[in-house]
Amino acid sequence: EEAALLVNDGDTISTGGFVSSACPEALSKAVEKRFLETGHPRDLTLFFAACQGNRDGSGGDRYAHEGMLKRAVGGHWDRAPKLGEMALAGKFEAYDLPQGVIGHMYRDIAAHKIGTITHVGLYTFVDPRNGGGKLNECTKEDLVKLVNIEGEERLLYKPIPIDVCLVRACYADEYGNCTVHRKIGPLDVTAQCQATKNSGGKVIVQVEKIVQGGSLDPKLVKI
Repeated sequence: EEAALLVNDGDTISTGGFVSSACPEALSKAVEKRFLETGHPRDLTLFFAACQGNRDGSGGDRYAHEGMLKRAVGGHWDRAPKLGEMALAGKFEAYDLPQGVIGHMYRDIAAHKIGTITHVGLYTFVDPRNGGGKLNECTKEDLVKLVNIEGEERLLYKPIPIDVCLVRACYADEYGNCTVHRKIGPLDVTAQCQATKNSGGKVIVQVEKIVQGGSLDPKLVKI
């Protein structure tokens, strides 16, 4: 409940996890509960790489309530069917960008780069000449730009500053060092947290337990 109060109206929120694994479910559930009880936080931008959830109301579907989202930018929507239905119905602005590109976007946001420049997405529905990844009629802003570098076409994916990220780890020490050694893998947690920190945002981590400072193996620390 205390963590959910740190999310403000209009924030860009990035959530971690892959399908039903390593999702910060307690945190997303708390944010959902607060919205259903108070109507806040509202007008959020949800930013994720791999879709989180298990087609059971968890993960991304925690944010599938009218008024809760202003925009969603995601790389894979399948595990959150309600979120997808609302996107296609035009309930909020929605984009589908390549999942791997979003993984790189986290790193480039952290590095304060002008954007993520890549050939990935050229000539597909993500190419601005073919819609720019927009999923409905109410989505107007171009997040993907066609650029020419050294005579070759590339796509520039604009950076998305992150106000709050919700991720899941295993153990955290008293200084905020976190491990993910019991999860399926580190996924995007390091880059997501770097992007959030360097955007001036808040990093909120769901962990199994807090341990004494200095007791974690430094080689296992990912945050």
